[in-house]
Amino acid sequence: MTNHSQMPVHLFFVIGVAGALLSSSVLAAATLLLAITGIVISLRKSLYQAGWDKPKELRLLHFAFWFFVLVSFCSWAIEGFSYEGGKTFGTHARFILFWPLIIALSYARLGANTLFASAGLLAAAVFGLLGSAVIANQGSLDPLLNNRFGGGINPISFGNIALLGSFLTLTGGLFFYRSKRRSLALILIIMGAGTAAVAMLSQTRSNLVALPFFLLLLVPLLSRNLRIISMIVIPVLVVTAIATNDRMSGQIAGLLQNDSPDSAITIRMEVWELAWGMFAENPWTGVGLGGYAQEIEASVASGESSAALIDCCTGHAHNDLLNIAATSGIPGILSWAFLIFIPLTIFARHLFSTHTATAHLAVSGSLISVGYLLFGLTEATFNRTLFLTFYLVSVAGTAAALFNELGTSYVRQRTKTVSATIITKNEEDHIADCLKSARLVADEIIVLDSGSTDRTVEIAKQYADILEVTDWPGFGVQKQRALEKATGDWVLSLDADERITPELAREINHRLADPDADAYKLPWAVTLYGTRLDFGRSGRAPLRLFRREGVRFSSALVHEKILVPEGRKTKTLRGRLTHYTHRHFGHALEKSAKYAWLGSQEKFRKGKRTRTLIYPAFRGLLTFLQVYIIRFGFLDGSVGFLVAVTYAQGSFNKYAGLWTLSKRVKPKH
Repeated sequence: MTNHSQMPVHLFFVIGVAGALLSSSVLAAATLLLAITGIVISLRKSLYQAGWDKPKELRLLHFAFWFFVLVSFCSWAIEGFSYEGGKTFGTHARFILFWPLIIALSYARLGANTLFASAGLLAAAVFGLLGSAVIANQGSLDPLLNNRFGGGINPISFGNIALLGSFLTLTGGLFFYRSKRRSLALILIIMGAGTAAVAMLSQTRSNLVALPFFLLLLVPLLSRNLRIISMIVIPVLVVTAIATNDRMSGQIAGLLQNDSPDSAITIRMEVWELAWGMFAENPWTGVGLGGYAQEIEASVASGESSAALIDCCTGHAHNDLLNIAATSGIPGILSWAFLIFIPLTIFARHLFSTHTATAHLAVSGSLISVGYLLFGLTEATFNRTLFLTFYLVSVAGTAAALFNELGTSYVRQRTKTVSATIITKNEEDHIADCLKSARLVADEIIVLDSGSTDRTVEIAKQYADILEVTDWPGFGVQKQRALEKATGDWVLSLDADERITPELAREINHRLADPDADAYKLPWAVTLYGTRLDFGRSGRAPLRLFRREGVRFSSALVHEKILVPEGRKTKTLRGRLTHYTHRHFGHALEKSAKYAWLGSQEKFRKGKRTRTLIYPAFRGLLTFLQVYIIRFGFLDGSVGFLVAVTYAQGSFNKYAGLWTLSKRVKPKH
């Protein structure tokens, strides 16, 4: 990928974000151009040819955006494709552009520099709008201070996005400061603080709700001394913002004097009650995208609700959660939760990263998700085109930048010695690739074979430092034998059908330069029938890497556990451990049956019993739901379904086997 091919994508992104408040058309046009670019790149497969390893987190984000659109479409269909509902769906449908945006921004290697530069230009645009307003008022500030400033658009939209932009700019300033670019950092910090002050001129009350949370999200980026000081400064800033907000101070005064909220809050409470009633009457489907407006109009016409609702509230319920609950029911609530909390979870995981760019991008992504969560308390942000498009572009840009930066963050070389241990039996198809990948992180490779009759031992001799052939005492005991031969500071316990990917190897070597935990889990990337599975059973992260001292394996026949001494810290790495668990479907059936029977015997040995086949059937169903639904196995397509059914069958067989063993136990007389 050349700079020449990356430049237009960076330019489109910067123009879109920076011009969002100047004109919603600028943001919309930039989004469309980015999406078209992404579609072209996808058709040419340029990104995959460049070796892009598609992060599972981006697939999960893609699902969140698409699920929201799908639920919206179903709500529109259920009501009969009304014209009003069609306009709302047209707004929601923009979310289908998320994946083309990700493709374009990932291909262009969008990073922290570009993202924070665009935030800074957004702040500059806010100052430009303020300057234009001052000039229009012949240099007087009084009209701006005495009225709600909206920069020529809705004051709520302007105030919320300007405040969010100000904190993204502040985050960028802190990033450039830690990157030793002090002059640029100072400019962005001053601009960010100024933009926050301008945002407050909108007199938007949700800004006051969001302000303390935004300030708290900046705390992880501060030094220890500044964190202590911030605990004093944050309350002072919040109190000052409330005191200087005429609408909020007037409302507080009204509550103290009249014990009643102002008319705007009263109207919102009335429409919230109506929206809740719509949801309560139609919890599974809602009233439809266009049905909400019809219900409000009918309520006003009947005299049950005040006429003021016609002017302010026929489009939406001024609350994201209640609005989507009223229009789309429980599926809508779930889609809203995915849309907010999946990005928040992904970004928040990296808040305390030691990598400068990663930590600051994680804060930026968290600011966006938290901001929309809080803005949505008094506004239906996902029903407004500007709000929705800004969320789409900012989440896509921040996510792409985060994973682009993560890919280049593992630069240190390990200082700890590592022993890789592998147990084998008839693994000639796997053992060479397994040992080659282990050598990427291991100083010593130990292989214990249990009497292979193929070429496993012959192949392993070419790569292993220690190779022994033993009997077969069970998985736990055999892995303990291998562990006892290890001499490294750390141990990497692999199965023959697993591979350390180059990216995971870089991450392991980076972490072991200065370990921040005593053991690490390595997320699986199960590969079956030509498909890499990112979810379902592949969503697990088994413990594989640990500090050797004091650790041992359980003696279980199957599904052994690594027993780490109490009090030691365990973390999960991001890189993937490729797992070629089955060679073909016949092997899958054979392996599932073998493990199920060993599991039956292990449970029977421990005194477990089952008296009815209802329990095995229940466990099989529970396993399917866990693998396919709860762990998002359906995102892995047809192979994901096949895997879920296979694991469900294995779970049933294990407990059915236990039932047969239980039947053999003679009752005592």
